[in-house]
Amino acid sequence: MASERITLTIPGPDGDREVGLSSPNRVIWPELGITKHELAEYLLAVAQPFLAANGDRPVSLERFPEGVGGEKFYSKNPPKGAPAFVQAQTVTYNSGRRHPQLILTEIAAAVWAVQMNTIVFHPWASLTADTDNPVELRIDLDPQPGTDFADAAAVAPALREVLTEAGLTPFLKTSGNRGIHVFCPIEPEWEFLDVRHAVIAAGRELERRMPDKVTMNWWKEERGERIFIDFNQANRDRTMAGAYSPRALPAATVSTPVTWEELEAGVDPSSFTVRSVPGRLAEVGDPWADLLAKPGRIDTLLEWWQRDLDDGLGELPFPPDFPKMPGEPPRVQPSRKNPENWD
Repeated sequence: MASERITLTIPGPDGDREVGLSSPNRVIWPELGITKHELAEYLLAVAQPFLAANGDRPVSLERFPEGVGGEKFYSKNPPKGAPAFVQAQTVTYNSGRRHPQLILTEIAAAVWAVQMNTIVFHPWASLTADTDNPVELRIDLDPQPGTDFADAAAVAPALREVLTEAGLTPFLKTSGNRGIHVFCPIEPEWEFLDVRHAVIAAGRELERRMPDKVTMNWWKEERGERIFIDFNQANRDRTMAGAYSPRALPAATVSTPVTWEELEAGVDPSSFTVRSVPGRLAEVGDPWADLLAKPGRIDTLLEWWQRDLDDGLGELPFPPDFPKMPGEPPRVQPSRKNPENWD
């Protein structure tokens, strides 16, 4: 018996694309009955803002062959047999290794990714023209156990004040889960490590202003019930779910740009789903439509970074898979510092 398969005809920049979709009725989100075909149709419905946020830059695909709740893996490199409209760009990873990475230049490539069982799209902060220098400063407000989205929402306006004082224009989106992502467009004049230092400087300033609500502690056992500023998300090859990307969560939530006014009014992140976001876009438009129109500079944040260095605050830990970095403190968990805990 022939396997179930449909072909979608999708407009491209130089003609229509034919994208095959095998098992289109396979359910990806069991609780809601959302199918692979419906996910593809979602991406077609949000094509313009999705590509504006995730296109023309390296992207990693988070793939779920069995749907939400099943095993997952990440794809960075274009597989053999990928269509010609699925492009790639050679990038440099933290190890120094160079390799082609997927680039989405048209919505047919994103639908092809759905055919490859992709649910979550993870774009870099840099564009294809210069993958070494980010065009966005990104800050992840990550709720820790005992906190939730409301706690992140209470912190975000203070972060906005810090970034505005530094001469930047902050935009925000829901993470699709409990967190909030704050993005500032920047001139691509600094490489990832400099932008990471700018994020640390902003996070430390926010922590000074809200020590009971915000933490920069890398080790989980030291964070407490506070919002963690995940500064390591600013590293090269570290990504977060892109704007308008679905999340692999039971409610099929979407990481959704919102306005600061919506946040103040008490936005509900669970209301933004694969089924509701196209209607939202039709009604209120894309809050990130002008995200990259007026990029700012991180000079002031780097001055704050230097000020903190002069005051004795040094580099912060890098992820464990990174090479040892200059000035980095030892990567030893607090619980391992006590000899009683040694094996």
